[in-house]
Order: sequence, then structure tokens, then C-alpha cells
Amino acid sequence: MAEIRCRKSAALEGEAAEESRSEAAEEEEERRESGGEEDGQERVPPSTQKSAAASLLQSGLRMMFGAMAAVACGMLYAGYLSGFHDRKFWFSSRQDLEREASFPGGSGLYYHYYKRLLAAPSFSSGFYELTADNGTVSGRTINAVERLFLYPELITSFLYRVTGSQNRVEPVSFYLGSVFGLQAVCVSALFVCSWALSGTCVAGMLAVSWFVINRQDASRVEQGVPLRENWALPFFSCQVAALTGFLSRSTGSASEMFCYLILSACSFSFLLLWELGHYFLFVQGVCLVLLDSLGLVPPRKTADVYRAYLGSLVLVYLAQFQNASLLGSPLLSLLIGLVPARYFQRKMKMKMKMGRLGARVMKLLLHIHLVFSCVFTCSFLMKKLLPASGADFTLQLLEAKLGLNSTADFVTNFLLCQEALRAPGQDLFLRLTQTSLLPFYVLVLTVCLLSALQAVFRRLSGQPISSSLRLEDGRIGEQPAVAYHLLHTLLLGVLTLLFDGVKYLWTPYVCMFTAFGVCSPDLWMTLFKWLRLKSVHPVVLSLILSTTVPTIIGFSLWREFYPRVLAELADLQEIYDPDLMELIAWIRSQAPAVFAGSPVLLGTIKLCSGSVVTSLPVYSDLDLLRRTEDTFQVYARMSAEDVYKRLAAHRTAYVIVEESICSDVQLRTGCRVKDLLDAANGQAARFQTDSFSKHGRFCQEVKMNYSPYTNYFTRVFWNRSYHVYRVNPVISFQY
Repeated sequence: MAEIRCRKSAALEGEAAEESRSEAAEEEEERRESGGEEDGQERVPPSTQKSAAASLLQSGLRMMFGAMAAVACGMLYAGYLSGFHDRKFWFSSRQDLEREASFPGGSGLYYHYYKRLLAAPSFSSGFYELTADNGTVSGRTINAVERLFLYPELITSFLYRVTGSQNRVEPVSFYLGSVFGLQAVCVSALFVCSWALSGTCVAGMLAVSWFVINRQDASRVEQGVPLRENWALPFFSCQVAALTGFLSRSTGSASEMFCYLILSACSFSFLLLWELGHYFLFVQGVCLVLLDSLGLVPPRKTADVYRAYLGSLVLVYLAQFQNASLLGSPLLSLLIGLVPARYFQRKMKMKMKMGRLGARVMKLLLHIHLVFSCVFTCSFLMKKLLPASGADFTLQLLEAKLGLNSTADFVTNFLLCQEALRAPGQDLFLRLTQTSLLPFYVLVLTVCLLSALQAVFRRLSGQPISSSLRLEDGRIGEQPAVAYHLLHTLLLGVLTLLFDGVKYLWTPYVCMFTAFGVCSPDLWMTLFKWLRLKSVHPVVLSLILSTTVPTIIGFSLWREFYPRVLAELADLQEIYDPDLMELIAWIRSQAPAVFAGSPVLLGTIKLCSGSVVTSLPVYSDLDLLRRTEDTFQVYARMSAEDVYKRLAAHRTAYVIVEESICSDVQLRTGCRVKDLLDAANGQAARFQTDSFSKHGRFCQEVKMNYSPYTNYFTRVFWNRSYHVYRVNPVISFQY
């Protein structure tokens, strides 16, 4: 019995000694990080000083060349976008009305407010008009800056005034040039991020090449220039590049502070310019929480990033006129929930280091569960304490998307049928494979993921992660910046499988991460260390492959896709809708009136005529979506009296019936407006074409010009695509 006690005490002493050694190693690591400046004060020989000066000059030249290459890539891409846009829409040779009508998908609504700001006597008066706008939505006075996130138009119009561009550049050219310039910043940020991770400019050039070739899935500029994400995503790319430099262990205090300032500024800009920005920063924050729990990122740096998030949220909340949606955002719940979680983390830090591997894994899982329990509890309390916002509807939408709750609600199903919220088709992955991006991404992802899992295993086994990694070590997964990008691209990839719109964040990320991987000697060295290569020195072979592989990829891309890119510039396209132009000309000839129709069409009408409309193509505002549902009842099986009551409630003077919606005969059911309305009105299931109602479909019956439809509506304009009916002001029945 005494012998057993002696063995047990010896085991405990050995475990305590092991823990003390690991703590001493971590303290030495922290002392090395904080005391690097003091060690640098030792006297160095003159020969070492000369070599240091030569290496400093070499690194300075490398930095200058890389910066010039990044700027050149951005400028070339901006010029390419400008030329492609002009060739596609014949923009420079058209009149102003035709230019405005060419903004697709209702995105021209944002340009309308830009025109209003320029037409105002002063910038301040124009800003005040937008904060109390009663000439856009019928029967409503809205704060357009808050509801539509119009800070891009505010900033652009202000710059147009103060730079004195009125006599030199057309307003529309200045507006488009601003968006194309931001796309140049986005490309340059991808270049810098891949360059910073791999240490070579070749990675940046390869990332830009893949981005340009796959721009159909990497950017929405071609789908609508004024869209909010086209303004915001360049700042997100800059934020990711700054976070990469901030997480790098080799950064000094000055460069680290510079990266942190850029990170804070870009986080604020990203939140300010896009209403969905806080969701993607929440995903980024979840990545940092997991990496902090696994010990792959220093806790001090993650705490600094959380402070940047919180400061950006507070400033955006004030700039957006105390927008309640920001208070109910998951990002704020994450930041508040992390306060008690980090307190318990400090208390449990010593306990998590004790015990065997299985016990440490269980304690780690318990810690992660504690963190997210605090976050969800905080989110629940925020919803209960704050006034009603769109948080509950977002949760309902997510449940319907995941199949956890089926609903016949029109707004929910209408949003789920939007292209951005659908699951991507197989053609997305086919296109990425044809450009060789997806196969190399899988290779880089696999190597980095396995290396990161090895680092986590060593961490849980009590082995401290080294702060100074060498190429010979072959541990690419232990680099904090690589671990962050690995987890972030995985989470964005999972979201892309659910929502097609997330691909515009994921695809640029994949271009950057894949280019870094194939150009990084660390990745090849990690792979060769696993293979235990002995015939050739692995360091030499990794250096050779990190240059040869991207060169071969770049040559094959240039040979196959460079002629196609140039052919797109030479291809003269013409996108012109004569029926739409005829409709707009008729609307402009009428006295100011209230028009009802589909949100996309109303956005174009608002831009080209300035008329008051019943709804707007803004799918993040629940009130506007409910008004859209009332307007869409003209395509439902409903009586003339019921349709009239809904339209009259919004003070509608004219309603526009679109032939493309009324006569939609696509084989895929479930997402046609007619099917959604029949399901919401209880007349049919969503995926059934047969509906039961005593009334015919209004948009078809009203064309027959018989009573009772003629008692409520009078057709005043029609062509092949549009039918316009006046809502008669005097009806012989009581409400």
C-alpha cells in the first residue's frame, strides 16, 4: 500500500514538474515577445551591422516592388471593369435616361439618392432631406440614410462637390469611377494578403489572376454597380489583410499598431456601408474565439480585435441614428457574452493544463460550450430587453432555410427564393474546377488543416507551440495567421453551401488562400516532412516547387483564359429594353402620382422619373417587404374588391402588371410569385401548381375589361411587357 502511494505521489510530482516546465516555456515565450527590444540593444560587430543594412535595403526594395505590383494590378482591374461596363451597356454613347435605366435589378435606386444630393442647394440641406424623406414611399416619412445605408452616396456626393469635379466629370462617371476604384482596392488587398502570408509577390499575382478569371463568382459589380456589397467588400478585404499582419508573430510594435489601426478603420467602414456586415464580422469573431480556445492565437491579440469590433459597433450605431438592428446583432451578443467567458477562462486556465490528454480535451470542450452558452444567453436577453427588431424574423428565416420550420408566409418564402439565399448550383464548383482553383484549394486546405490539428494535439499534450518557426520545422499550421485563414475559409465555405450570396466573400478568399499555399515553401516542406523524403533535400525541393508550381499554373491560365478576357472587352453587347423605355416615357409625362409594382421595377421607376412608389427593392426592411406583399396581390387569385382595398391603403394611383410575372410558366415550381401567393393565401401548397379559389387570377382577369374589374381599375397604358391600370378614386362601396 505504501508502495502504491509512493508511485502515485511520484506521478503527481512528475506531472507537476511537466506543468511547471510548460509554464516556464510559455513565460519565456512571452518574455521573448515583450523583451525583444531590450535584447536588440546589445552591441553588434561591424560586419553584422553591414549585413543587417544590406538585408534592410533588400527588404525595402522588395517591399517597394511588391507595393507597386499591388497598385498596378488594382489599376489594371479598375480599367478593365470600366471598359467592360462601357462595352456591355454602351454607356458613353447613351443619353442620361437610358444610362439610368441600364442599372439592373433595381440597384439604380441608390443612384437616385446620389442625384438628389447633388441637386440640393448644399450638402447639409440634401442630407437633411434624406433623413426626413416623405417623397419616396407613399404615406411614409422615412430616414433613407438609416433604412437604405446611404453613406456611400453621401460620401461620394460630398467628394464630388469638394473636389470641384462639376465642370470636369459627369456625376454618373464619378459615381461609377468610385465603385471601380474600390474594386481596385479590393484586388490590391488580396494581393497584399497573399503576399504577406507566403512572402513572395508571385502569390499576389496568382491570386489576382484567379480573381479576375472567376470574377463571375467573386464580385457583383457586373450585376449592379450601386449594390451595397460592392462598396463594402473592398473594406472587408483590407480588414482581412490588416488582421493577417496583426496576427503574424514576426510583426514589431510599430507595424502591429499600424495593422491594428487599419483593422479598426476597415471594420467600422464595413459595418457602416452594408446592413449585413455585422453578420460576417460575427463569423470572423467566432473563428477567433475557437482559435483562442485551441491556443493557436495569442489571447492578447484576440482581445484587441474584440475591442476594435466593439468600438466600430458603437460608432456605427451612432452614425446610423441608433439603429435597433445593430443592438440585436449576433456580433454584439458575441462581444458581451465573451466578457464572462474570458473571466472563467482565466480562472480555468491552470486547471485546463492539468491532467491527461483525455481530461484536457474534455475541459476544452467544456470551455467552448461555456463560451457559446454565454453568447446565446446574452442574445436571448438582448431580444427580451430591446424593442422589437428584425432579429426574430432573421431567426425564423434561418429556421425555414434549414428545414427546421415550414411556413407559408409570403415574405419568408419570397426571400428564400432570392438568388442570394438559395443553395448554389453545381455549376459554381464546375467553374472553379475548370480554372484549376478548386483542386489546388483542396490540396492547400488539406495540408494546412492536418498541420493545424497536429498543432492542437501538441498543445493539448502539454507541448508549447514554438514562437520562432523555421522552414525546416514543416509546421505551417502553427502560424496564427494561417490558422485563422484556414478556419475562416472553412466557415465561409459551409455558409456558401447554404447561401449562394456568400460566394462573393468565399471565392476571393479561396483565390488568396490557394495562391498563398502553392507559393509557400512552408506548405511543401510540411508535406515532404510527412512523406519523409530522403532522396532529395526537402528544403531545396520545397523552394523549387514553391516557384515552379505557381509558374506553371500562371502560364496555363495565361494561355487559356487571357484571350477570353480580352475577347470580352472586344465583344460589343447591347442591353436595351424598348418596352421599359416606353413605360418610363409615359410615366414621366404624367402628373406626380403613386405607382405600385414589383420592387425591381419600382426602383427603376423611382430613379428615372422620381415618382412616389409603394415599395422599394430593399429586402432587409420587413415593413417594405409587407408592402411588397400587398402589391403582389395583383398576381393572386383574389377579387377585384380585395385587391383594390390593399392598393388604396397605400394611396396607389396606378398599378403596373408585368407580363413576365403574370404569365410565368417556368417548370420549376415553388418560387414563382403566383405559387408563393397561393400558398400564403391558403389556396394551395407551395410546391403544387393546382390551386382552389372562387376567383380567377387578377392579372389575367383584369385584362378582359369586364365588370366588376372595370368598376375599380381602368387601363391607361399597355405594351407587350407592361399593363398600367389607374386605381379609380371613387367607388360605390363602403370600406
